[in-house]
Amino acid sequence: MNKKVMELKTVEVWDGNMANAQALRQADVDVVAAYPITPSTATVENYAMFHANGYIDGEVIMVESEHAAMSACVGAGAAGGRVATATSSQGLALMIEVLYQASGMRIPVVLCLVNRALAAPLNVNGDHSDLYLTRDSGWISLDAFNPQEAYDMTLMSFKISEHPAVRLPVISNQDGFMTSHTAQNVTPLPDEVACNFVGEYLQVNALLNFDKPVTHGVQTEQDWHFEHKAKQHAALMASKKVILETFAQFKELTGREYKLVETYNMENADIAIVCLGTTYETAMVAIEELKAEGINAGVVAPRVFRPFPLEEVAEALQGVKAIACMDRSAPGGTVGTLFNEISGALINTQNRPIVSNLIYGLGGRDMTVSVLKNIYRTLDKEAKEGKLAGKIQRFVGVRGPELSFYDAQGVQK
Repeated sequence: MNKKVMELKTVEVWDGNMANAQALRQADVDVVAAYPITPSTATVENYAMFHANGYIDGEVIMVESEHAAMSACVGAGAAGGRVATATSSQGLALMIEVLYQASGMRIPVVLCLVNRALAAPLNVNGDHSDLYLTRDSGWISLDAFNPQEAYDMTLMSFKISEHPAVRLPVISNQDGFMTSHTAQNVTPLPDEVACNFVGEYLQVNALLNFDKPVTHGVQTEQDWHFEHKAKQHAALMASKKVILETFAQFKELTGREYKLVETYNMENADIAIVCLGTTYETAMVAIEELKAEGINAGVVAPRVFRPFPLEEVAEALQGVKAIACMDRSAPGGTVGTLFNEISGALINTQNRPIVSNLIYGLGGRDMTVSVLKNIYRTLDKEAKEGKLAGKIQRFVGVRGPELSFYDAQGVQK
């Protein structure tokens, strides 16, 4: 098939879903299998429109469920094709079983995950419940904070996933609605440049290569299961090197620099928040406004959620006196996921700052500059007094009685 050429401007105005779809188009994906769900619907909708209008050579398969979508991707990937899909929330929850299959079988799938709250109650807006649900699935997980980064992360996901030293699936996350439906300036690569950057698909152990018969999805019990999972984890941990190499190549190509951990104003910061997604950019505005008050604040955001950049997070937070770990997901009877991750990164370091856990923004509730400034003011007070201003975990922005949990132990004045 001779596909049509799409003319792109030097700067396009795209939302996050369109950015995803354009990255999938430029990557020359062989199979996109999907069951659309809000707020990721437009990723697949736009891609299907490109296909219908002759801009794509690959196949678009509409299936009966999200579980079937990921199953089709695993099958197509095992057969020897470049594959991708998109989902959110309940769709991710339904396909979660097959995420473990994809990573365990070392199938390089790319999943555009537009983050959204999990029911019940039903909610179509963005939080990080589905991002955290993928935590232990064995997938590499990248996070975009705006549409430009969504385009960049999705494009780079193919190069990372398919690298011979990795061969693991990759999730490209973005905040539902706040990124997926917010149109901003995006500077795309020309089609040929993007295609060359991703490179041709390298088949490994393809089922349809009958000259080298292979078996996928085998059963292992206590004799070999442990070794398979250890090898899979080793590949996931080692992927950090490939991610860094890919980021460096992308910077050389575009001038856009990405790191395992993004930081702002952390050089001499006394206090910091740690967050994911769009809150990072909101915090940057709050930090600048607080300088007039003499508050030296910073923000840290893991760009790569898996493999978790433990050493880099610890390095970014060295010297900070008070930290708020902001979890945009219901903690479900414990401290938030990001709080656990950051605490684990700091526990063996010489710097033992005061660390609190703020639960915020569930179901799409907005996090404003004003609220963030108040959070920083509280952190400043904690840093100066050498103790938490209340309990370890606090809910920020929830109506009704104050919710706070877990008494601070062993904190000195």
